Amino acid sequence: MPENTTPPKDGAKSYDVAVLGGGSFGTAMAKVLGENGHTVHFWMRDEAQAEEVRRTRVNKRYMPDVTIEGDVQPTTDLAEAVARAEVVLVAIPSKAFRSVIRENADAFREGQIVVSLTKGIEEHGFKLMSEILMEELPRCRSGVLSGPNLAAEIVNRELTATVIAAKDPEVRRTVQDLLGCEYFRVYANVDVYGVELAGALKNIYAIVAGLASALEMGENARAMLITRGLAEMSRFAVSLGANPMTFMGLAGVGDLIATCTSNKSRNYRIGYAVGKGKQLDEAVKELGQVAEGIYTLKLVREKSESIGIYMPLVRGLYEILYNGASINAVISSLMMAVQNSDVEFILPRTITQ
Repeated sequence: MPENTTPPKDGAKSYDVAVLGGGSFGTAMAKVLGENGHTVHFWMRDEAQAEEVRRTRVNKRYMPDVTIEGDVQPTTDLAEAVARAEVVLVAIPSKAFRSVIRENADAFREGQIVVSLTKGIEEHGFKLMSEILMEELPRCRSGVLSGPNLAAEIVNRELTATVIAAKDPEVRRTVQDLLGCEYFRVYANVDVYGVELAGALKNIYAIVAGLASALEMGENARAMLITRGLAEMSRFAVSLGANPMTFMGLAGVGDLIATCTSNKSRNYRIGYAVGKGKQLDEAVKELGQVAEGIYTLKLVREKSESIGIYMPLVRGLYEILYNGASINAVISSLMMAVQNSDVEFILPRTITQ
């Protein structure tokens, strides 16, 4: 058994898995897989980064205090990583997701399991990552992993749960076998679109929550923003075909609570920085990582207006970040808006518009 290899759990199968993307969440998943006894082909673009992880077992840029145990093999050869893997987990930012998959489509095999870990939306056509996988890799079996999964806690082996969403039951079972362990619980869902859209939308409300925290709003205000965010995102998602019950689970309210209450959330930290007076570009540069909510906000605002879905928090945040609107003025406007239904899908539609 190679050095740094951890034996698989008792009675469990050892898989070859490719993890594409050397950021925080890709690193967290590579660590879980390695500790679970699987062989991990950990792909990243930068050879210097790959060599550093090879030599020190630390991804210094994203997880400087974390040692990656197990048979984790850093590489910059994506095609080789994919060719050797039974399962591929994709943690590539949404802006580069399609291009990377398309450029390497020939490396993927018929029936190979490919799971998106990316919580974002593609700009052109409002496509989710699972839709990109189906378009670019129609011969593969795809799924989505989402939930309240702060990478900084996962790498410290803190109790965490996630959701694997896929139509194919074998995809769901395989991912549960791969990732499930004493601190990482994997639940299943068949609502791929709802689970994935929830994961993308919650990033917007995490920015709102960061703003509120910077302004030192109280706990009542925080609770109001989270629950109104949940109403808003579920209203939007259901209009696009998602199951409303998905938003009552880990991928919906669970992920929303985690990202709206933790300064470990990149999107929350962006909102907090803006609330403290920084310009958006300055806040992004200071963060040094991708905060998907910034891009998702633009796309959701445009989509919601085109299909006529009322999303006052999305509209207000857009005005603050992109049109220089006063935060206090936007908050005042939100508080003077029509007081509609508390819980979506209960009152008649004429009342909730």
